[in-house]
Amino acid sequence: MCLTAGTLIVLFVAYLLLWTGVRADRAMDGEVARLHERWSAPAAPPQATGPAPPAPATAPDPPASLAEGRAFAEMYVPRFGADWNKPVLEGTGPEPLKKGLGHYPRSARPGETGNFAVAGHRRTYGDPFKDVPELRPGDAVIIKDAVAWYTYTVRAEPLRVLPTETGVVDPVPQGSPFSAPGRYLTLTTCEPEWGHSHRLVVWAELTGTRPAAQGPPGGLPR
Repeated sequence: MCLTAGTLIVLFVAYLLLWTGVRADRAMDGEVARLHERWSAPAAPPQATGPAPPAPATAPDPPASLAEGRAFAEMYVPRFGADWNKPVLEGTGPEPLKKGLGHYPRSARPGETGNFAVAGHRRTYGDPFKDVPELRPGDAVIIKDAVAWYTYTVRAEPLRVLPTETGVVDPVPQGSPFSAPGRYLTLTTCEPEWGHSHRLVVWAELTGTRPAAQGPPGGLPR
């Protein structure tokens, strides 16, 4: 019985460490590929009737299209490596977080006034936010959607908070270095590394916007 129990425990740990990561990496690659395909799709042909021209192919997803689990942006963090990029999906439930990073539904969209808040697993499901503790003031977090690149600059060291401290994703985040409305980014992940008794929070501020057609900002592969 002890051998059987030990074997099951080892298999479960292997599943958490390896298989969930393999599945998550495949899922994230698929979400990114679908995003690129959607963004590169040709514009709809003009309608025979009606005075309004069709929306351009690079128009952002309208709010109604942000259904739970729908990817709408990519995140790049140079601090995490030149090849680190993850899809951002709507929602922070279990399913979206198995396929990438999750956008807090009532928070701002990229580039908007307010707080664009994003959650991600620190361990399991691809470990997307494993290196969040390494972020330092001055580091860049870059978001791309259908219309633009948005560069956010980290303004504070990662902060350890309780899960009940939900004000960290407010439009002017509580506990942050910000005291007035602006264009902010909040990243949240579990703390400690293999637990979830607390959260790690990182805040950044929008410092640059660049049209998607001009290519990525400096420091990212083209």
